[in-house]
Amino acid sequence: MFTLLDLVQPDNLAEAYQILSDKRNNTILGGCTFLKMGSKRIGTAIDLSNLKLSYIKEQAGFIEIGAMTSLREIETHKRLMECFNGVLPKSVHNIIGVQFRNSVTVGASVYSKYGFSDLITTMLALNTEVELYKSGRMPLIDFLNKPKEKDILVRLWIKVDNRKAAYLNLRNSASDFSVLNVAVSKLEDQWTVVVGARPRRAAIATSASAALSKGELSIEEIEDAAKRAAEELSFGTNMRGTANYRRALCQVLVKRGIMEVLQCK
Repeated sequence: MFTLLDLVQPDNLAEAYQILSDKRNNTILGGCTFLKMGSKRIGTAIDLSNLKLSYIKEQAGFIEIGAMTSLREIETHKRLMECFNGVLPKSVHNIIGVQFRNSVTVGASVYSKYGFSDLITTMLALNTEVELYKSGRMPLIDFLNKPKEKDILVRLWIKVDNRKAAYLNLRNSASDFSVLNVAVSKLEDQWTVVVGARPRRAAIATSASAALSKGELSIEEIEDAAKRAAEELSFGTNMRGTANYRRALCQVLVKRGIMEVLQCK
């Protein structure tokens, strides 16, 4: 169980960032789900509940998602079910349970860059940007590769396009984290293959994506792309599976993801 010395609820982002920057162990609170599993000692905990950052709306060709939006809201949002073959709701549907998804926030999930995150894997396969209070707006991939520093994730922007997408995963049990998760998307002839829970952070299989982005695909070319993804990415071992198991699983799930996208209408 985590402990904290003080709790504040700022009325604006400038105040929240100032408090965050004051001391090293001051921390932004999300849904606190993963904090409860650890023993972190927090000086001042910053609750963003007063900043009205729990929302999903569409404007100017983007879906905008506030940082305090819960995974359950992602799962049940009607517009998200219509976009990209409903890949975002599908990606969070099996995470632990409804009570858990009601408390986990999008901002905390993405900002923490969790290796097991189903949401990050899926968002990487879409045209996603993050908006930070200090560093501004940038592609999700740039944020993930950026060294960690004190900042506040304010919102996410997902470009609404004609992209077709699929999400797949394997879990040892329904309420466990993924052994491996995969997202595949296609916009015109441009493919993106993403593999997460390796158990490292999700990454784009660039060679496999490029191999697919050449027009019509034979079954042999699809199998070759799936094999490339398994070969170009690194995998590790933990309590949920070995590196070799994950590598073999990657090839199977990527192939299935490609086939599913090809069948999308």
